[in-house]
Amino acid sequence: MENDKRGAFANLFRNPQRAVGLRARNKFPWLQAASVFALAATVSSVAFAVGQAAPPNPNGAASIAGGAKRHLFGAQFDPKAPGEQPTAVNAEWADLIGEYGWDLGKFYVLEDGGELRIFAGMFDLETLQPMSAGAFKLPSSGPHGPETVTFTRDSTHAVTSVNIGGVDYKRRPFDAPGQFFHITPLKPVEELRKQALAGKPPVETGNFRKPELVQLNKLDPTIKLDIRYATERNFLGSPMYLEARAFMQRPAAEAVVRASQHLHELGYGLLIHDSYRPWYVTKMFWEGTPPEKRMFVANPAKGSKHNRGCAVDLTLYNLKTGEPIRMTGGYDEMSERSYPFYPGGTSNQRWHRDLLRNAMEAEGFTVDGNEWWHFDYKDWPQYPILNLTFEQLDSAGAQQ
Repeated sequence: MENDKRGAFANLFRNPQRAVGLRARNKFPWLQAASVFALAATVSSVAFAVGQAAPPNPNGAASIAGGAKRHLFGAQFDPKAPGEQPTAVNAEWADLIGEYGWDLGKFYVLEDGGELRIFAGMFDLETLQPMSAGAFKLPSSGPHGPETVTFTRDSTHAVTSVNIGGVDYKRRPFDAPGQFFHITPLKPVEELRKQALAGKPPVETGNFRKPELVQLNKLDPTIKLDIRYATERNFLGSPMYLEARAFMQRPAAEAVVRASQHLHELGYGLLIHDSYRPWYVTKMFWEGTPPEKRMFVANPAKGSKHNRGCAVDLTLYNLKTGEPIRMTGGYDEMSERSYPFYPGGTSNQRWHRDLLRNAMEAEGFTVDGNEWWHFDYKDWPQYPILNLTFEQLDSAGAQQ
């Protein structure tokens, strides 16, 4: 029997379609008529209705983000302010948290409510019971039985894999403090820039409001800037802007300031990564990004809300220390960790992510379905696509 359980856990990730179907049918007979392929695809991609207000799934795993209205696969967001901040994760567990396995069979080690857990599928969220440093056991009542779970470290003490029931699962790439996401552009950046500057934004018709771009940190000096596109610390690895500045249309900028002032009461400030973005930069992003990653960049044929001065990329920082708050994933990371409903990480990280979203949506913004840091202002359709550089904005009389 124990060998069968060990094999079942290994096969869950080696052959997710088969293993998920077998376990689901054993535990939930009513699923026999369901499509095993559809279920496996859902589990493998963790397609938990990102960014959509789908109804909760009563049979899915309970919320690991806190709050009665949050569900892993229901993907609902509670608009009320998050409750009490969770305690920090056990220091001995912090570097165990991450993703393990393969592209079509990965699983998550996460912290929730002070417990370390493995999330391996729609019906599989199990608590790890500590045995010794780096060693745990799955509950005997779970679908895999009391398997031993042991984390492996290399000579630098970095976690490299986890062994479950005698099977090793490699740790997948993850972002850490100080890291930034990077891709190899499809063309050299200077070639992308030359072609984009020679291009023209899409022609629009309609009655648009007159643009009035203002600088966020001039309206509120506590708003800090970390404009990645003015540095090499961005996904293309090259500066897009000559200066680190953050412009938005005045109503949107004033809404950001109100969110900032609300967050001050809780001990947080806002750190801006990007806001108004000239159209040609959007063109560079699109032409330089591989097709399979373009869900994370805007199509220049339609223009971006950034181009209209009505979108902002931002995060939280601690007002006392000035340090950025650690979230579930890094800025501009083109992975599932960027989704607003990503289930991994720690309770604290998910709580802060929800806190930021709550503050911004209370002021008329909507979070992007693929990026927890990206927020669009409600009036964006009222403004035209712009293609002025920051230097040209100065000449045009934008607020200094």
